[in-house]
Amino acid sequence: MRVWQEAMDLAMEIFTLTKNFPADERYSLTDQIRRSSRSVPANISEAWRKRGYAAAFVSKLNDAEGEAAETQTHIELALRCRYITTLEATALDQRYEHLLGQLVTMANRPEVWTVSPPPSPKVSKSPAPAAVSPSPSLKVSKS
Repeated sequence: MRVWQEAMDLAMEIFTLTKNFPADERYSLTDQIRRSSRSVPANISEAWRKRGYAAAFVSKLNDAEGEAAETQTHIELALRCRYITTLEATALDQRYEHLLGQLVTMANRPEVWTVSPPPSPKVSKSPAPAAVSPSPSLKVSKS
């Protein structure tokens, strides 16, 4: 899927860009933006695997949207901290806006993307077992 590929490309671009963030951001902004950017394609993958069920599909796409929006916020923070340039921030933000548009389109029309769930296995009713009577050749002795 193109939307997944774009999300992967963005996550890799974020990874490369954050290599230049200050060391004191390693466990805060760097970690957060990498985590959220990687979560976008991961949620798209989960949505795709759940496409047999429209509600589950849409739910995972909504999770991907949330992670993409979180990543946009981290991009803005990186810009305000002057870790990235205005040009870099604008380009990333525009790409995330495009990605978000694709996710919204997919979530609004899940029937285009989902497949029918697999049919439930049919369980046939077997006839009730006949009552079993003791065999005449077996005698119980009282000892």
